[in-house]
Amino acid sequence: MDWQGAVQAVIHHPLFGVGITLAVYQLSLAVYEKTRWVFLQPVLVSMTVLIGVLLFCGLSYAEYRDSTFLLSVLLGPTTVALAVPLFLNLRRIRQLFWPVLITLLVAGVLATALGVLLAWLFGAERMMLMTLAPKSVTSPIAMLVAEQIGGVAALAAVFVLITGVLGAICGPELLRRIGVHHPAAQGMALGLTAHAVGTARALQESEESGAFAALAMSLMGVVTAIALPLVVALIA
Repeated sequence: MDWQGAVQAVIHHPLFGVGITLAVYQLSLAVYEKTRWVFLQPVLVSMTVLIGVLLFCGLSYAEYRDSTFLLSVLLGPTTVALAVPLFLNLRRIRQLFWPVLITLLVAGVLATALGVLLAWLFGAERMMLMTLAPKSVTSPIAMLVAEQIGGVAALAAVFVLITGVLGAICGPELLRRIGVHHPAAQGMALGLTAHAVGTARALQESEESGAFAALAMSLMGVVTAIALPLVVALIA
């Protein structure tokens, strides 16, 4: 009886969520680094294992969310820290200013429009289309934009997660297969389409690739937050 009480005390400890999240991610990252198998992408594996742990421990999502509040708070400084590779590669970014700008405009529009078009061809309703539209930006921006244009914020976060994981799994190999080997081009592609998860994957490729991925992710988020609601309002 005392043993069961001790286990329950650990499970419901305020820091249990933080500890298990960090442990699962580090384990997933170590497995990925050891095998380099694309389907063992750390975010995907961590998410799957954490769901299993929560179900096994009988821990509700609300309690887990509260116990990982510290990690949520640290997301802000972590995102700001992406400015470090940007600063270190500032000269390179200046040299490629016009290619970066053109890529942002063309690829940003296509990444949004093609996803919505494909969903429309499959018969998705307007609400689902508006939820899917901001799939290529980070979750906070996507949820806010989706709510503004008539989508579902919670479902938008799911689409963002799926997009990021698929981009990180398939993106680097697909880019290599079609002949895209330039670090800046790879980084731009991953940052524009797979946001933060793609940026993390780009940083594993090289510092230059990670810098351009962070730049693309940031610019894509800003442009989407400003332009997408205006475009939807004009069309409506």
